[in-house]
Amino acid sequence: MIRLNVFISVEDVNRAKALDAAKELTAASLKEDGCIAYDVFESATRPNVLLICETWKDSETLSCHEKGTAFIKNIAILKEFTTIKVEKFEF
Repeated sequence: MIRLNVFISVEDVNRAKALDAAKELTAASLKEDGCIAYDVFESATRPNVLLICETWKDSETLSCHEKGTAFIKNIAILKEFTTIKVEKFEF
């Protein structure tokens, strides 16, 4: 399995756009084959930080996810309006 923690830093003016993109990406990802878990969280202590936690069956399903329409559309929005840091764990 593969677990990604995607930390998203966003300025207040772009927060709604980023959160909408993250929610849309989450809804689409949960329907994909190989997706074990996928959710977006808002920090209780730092309003400029969001976190997407995702778990995938294997590298093949993660690769398919990253080629999908929902991912391509929403990651472009996130990259335009935020700073992203990814932690990857394989187990």
